[in-house]
Amino acid sequence: MQKTKILLDENDIPRKWYNILPDMPTPVSPPLNPGTKEPIGPKDLSPIFPMELIKQEVSQDRFIPIPDEIRDIYALWRPSPLYRAHRLEAALKTPAKIFYKYEGVSPAGSHKPNTAIAQAYYNMKEGTQRLATETGAGQWGCALALATTYFGLKCTVYMVKVSFTQKPYRRSLMHLWGADVIASPSNLTNSGKKILSKAPDSPGSLGIAISEAIEDAASHDDTHYSLGSVLNHVMLHQTVIGLEAKEQLAQVEEYPDYIIGSVGGGSNFAGISFPFLRDKISGKHDIKAIGVEPTACPSLTKGEFRYDFGDTAGLTPLLKMYTMGHEYIPPSIHAGGLRYHGESPIVSQLYADKLIDAVAYHQKEVFEAAVTFARSEGIVPAPESSHAIKCAIDKALECKKNGQKKTILFNLSGHGHFDMGAYDNYFSGNMKDLS
Repeated sequence: MQKTKILLDENDIPRKWYNILPDMPTPVSPPLNPGTKEPIGPKDLSPIFPMELIKQEVSQDRFIPIPDEIRDIYALWRPSPLYRAHRLEAALKTPAKIFYKYEGVSPAGSHKPNTAIAQAYYNMKEGTQRLATETGAGQWGCALALATTYFGLKCTVYMVKVSFTQKPYRRSLMHLWGADVIASPSNLTNSGKKILSKAPDSPGSLGIAISEAIEDAASHDDTHYSLGSVLNHVMLHQTVIGLEAKEQLAQVEEYPDYIIGSVGGGSNFAGISFPFLRDKISGKHDIKAIGVEPTACPSLTKGEFRYDFGDTAGLTPLLKMYTMGHEYIPPSIHAGGLRYHGESPIVSQLYADKLIDAVAYHQKEVFEAAVTFARSEGIVPAPESSHAIKCAIDKALECKKNGQKKTILFNLSGHGHFDMGAYDNYFSGNMKDLS
């Protein structure tokens, strides 16, 4: 029998997160105070983040220990399996070897708990009572709702309105884990009221929901803000994915030529690629890491690399990143988790330095790839993750055309069990390419 699943023992859960910052050829530009244009310090962030996360945000330590309390919870689903996609390879008739790291085995169904657990833990240690956050497709909201139950915290989630409507079962799952879920933009914050006064039928965006969550946190002494992507400490926590994948590939004496992940804010792409990019930066391996985004929100492929707000209302510090502009409202595609106007500062700098590549796809071709994958591998992928699948298939077909036996690794960052309405829309012929 050919080997399909490559597994690690619970004792092999990484004991340290990998921090790419000290290995980057060009340092990430610091966040700036929007008023003074001066770099911000820990005191500026302490009203909304616990100090340990602030320290991780700027740390120059290459490896940061993972507390045992976090590893104990990780053990509910980590190490996640690495699959060899034999059936997809056969369907494509490609000589390429395709591997995917499957993060849909987490209780929340995605990679998001890797950082949600860590953020809830550090907030609990500092005495925080409640966390406020945003969510697009609902994956992050579900992850944080789950994480706060483990540490006895309350949770308020501002869910982008179009996803609030499209994905009712993700909303239900957040409720199941005790979170309050609010459609954004809402009338509960000044940020939301301002948007609704101009556009009463606004579908919302991650930038708007971030504004509402930050305003909520800043106006309540017992509340901190939690972000599921973009920030350095979030990229850090997700590296457990790539660290495990390196060990798993080593078991079968493989190393990837291509590493692929979808990009919205950048966290699942960072998680799978950063441990391997360390080898590229050091000259040990020449790999191609590819971030895949929707044409509806092409921050890397069409955005500008400059300082911008991380939210719509301009409540965050200024971050240097590839951005479509903080007031940009992306079309209402089904991959709600990729509808963010900007990109992680770390991922942005790596792209500017040409250490990673990026590509953008329309949503119908992404769903076509998702169907091909589901009908061969059996797993129903989330629309966000399907962007990575589309790119992996394209690379495999290039190998077929050129007769190359390349090794492809992609991050299947979540399942699509709560996205069947999107698949129904695709099969009905009603899905449109929005860009």
